[in-house]
Amino acid sequence: MANNSLGVDAARHLQDLLLGTDNVEDFLGRLAEFSAATLSRTTGAEIECGVTLQRRKRTMTVAGSSPRAVTLDRIEQTLGDGPCIEALRTKSVVLLADVDADPRWPDYQRQLAANGCRSTLGVPLEIGDDAAAALNFFGADTGLFTDDIIAEAAGFADLAGRALRLAVRLGSFQSRAEDLQSAMEHRTSIDLACGVIMAQNRCSQDQAMAILTKVSSNRNQKLREVAADVLRHLTSEEVRTHFDA
Repeated sequence: MANNSLGVDAARHLQDLLLGTDNVEDFLGRLAEFSAATLSRTTGAEIECGVTLQRRKRTMTVAGSSPRAVTLDRIEQTLGDGPCIEALRTKSVVLLADVDADPRWPDYQRQLAANGCRSTLGVPLEIGDDAAAALNFFGADTGLFTDDIIAEAAGFADLAGRALRLAVRLGSFQSRAEDLQSAMEHRTSIDLACGVIMAQNRCSQDQAMAILTKVSSNRNQKLREVAADVLRHLTSEEVRTHFDA
């Protein structure tokens, strides 16, 4: 059951998000922004949120409350393990309370520390039988994710999951499959654009992602839109990615 402090306001806001978005991907993007704002108010500190989508055992960052949140979430996807992926695997909340003290994911934690992140919280979000998502919260300090905050985040994710599952049931199965496939394809477009930047600038993947993120922030555009611009300059034909339906 959702934490009482969320009240009916959060449920109403989630309903508004569903009514105001056309597909799953846009809903997850706005959900990340709302989730980050909700926990930021509660903790009194800046909390960022990324969204990881899992479909057919493939995980990918599909949304974030900010370009930086997408970058932080993507570190975990690149390494293939961490609190968010563990939350998806176990279907339970996973806390990384201190990147310097926890022994579970040393490579991941070193990269988080280098990016100014000291703690994270992975919260699973059920979508349906063939897909799941997780909210990945990032804090710049330790001690932010207290028991009360964890309970609130879990309750909020439960509300969000219920809202999203209802929307999925009301829509056709094919529409849901297309939405999830679209989310995966947009993420892959970002990866392709990173590859182009790496080749052009002879830089690392992290540096290429930082370039995309900076352009996204400066233009106030979504990462996928910036990536599409990069790919359009590469070829006159539309670049498409493919996944099994």
